[in-house]
Amino acid sequence: MMFESGGADSGGALQMTKKFDFTFADIEQHLAVALQHGYHFLTCEEYAHAKVNGVFPERTLVTRVDIDYSCVKAQRLVNILNRLGIKATFFVRLHAPEYNPFAFENYIVLKNIRDSGHEIGYHSEVIDQAAIWNEDAEVCLIRDIEILNSMLQIEIKGVASHGGMTGLNNLDFWKDKNPCDFGLVYEAYDKSTKFNLFDESFYISDSEWTRWKCYNRGNLVDGDRRSPSEHILDGHELIYLLIHPDTYFDRHFYE
Repeated sequence: MMFESGGADSGGALQMTKKFDFTFADIEQHLAVALQHGYHFLTCEEYAHAKVNGVFPERTLVTRVDIDYSCVKAQRLVNILNRLGIKATFFVRLHAPEYNPFAFENYIVLKNIRDSGHEIGYHSEVIDQAAIWNEDAEVCLIRDIEILNSMLQIEIKGVASHGGMTGLNNLDFWKDKNPCDFGLVYEAYDKSTKFNLFDESFYISDSEWTRWKCYNRGNLVDGDRRSPSEHILDGHELIYLLIHPDTYFDRHFYE
């Protein structure tokens, strides 16, 4: 959040203008700036294929969207991306108490994401599931992949481990496993030479809700809260951008 102070009005009272960051207009502007500066947008799957082939555009931006709480807001991002001609990867939860992917309107949104040419992946919570349900995490993952594929008539190629409120780390599942073991091409933080996007990119994330954070080749850049537009001006060759639809609004955070 940024506050800008102005001068005094005719009555002597201090006038203050307030601007809230993280509006839908803001994120659209950040993406537009990237296009203006020659960035080529890839989905996570497209990046994985480019990594194997060793062929990348001069400036590459991989766009990842985690649908944590709201499919309705995800549709707003789809509209923005479609307007700009950008393709992204959307990761969908299947067990979120905040939204049911099979709900009437949510299912329409997910089909719109698919039919707009965006990639859909699974936002995995298999460690949480295993602990809560007393089930095997591998069984949970295989079942969830099958459900998502059947639901949308797709074949997902990647998963991104969700960071929830249980205190458990869903990414731990992948410490001794490979995505290919489950018919997948990648996990979003996969460190194998076939992917390794996080450790080879400049990573920008809105996961702290009202401020940005960034990592340079896997290392946190402490205190750097600049926006994507500002980082784009630095000319990084490979940017990994993580955004959450729930973060954005039209006028203010509590609308």
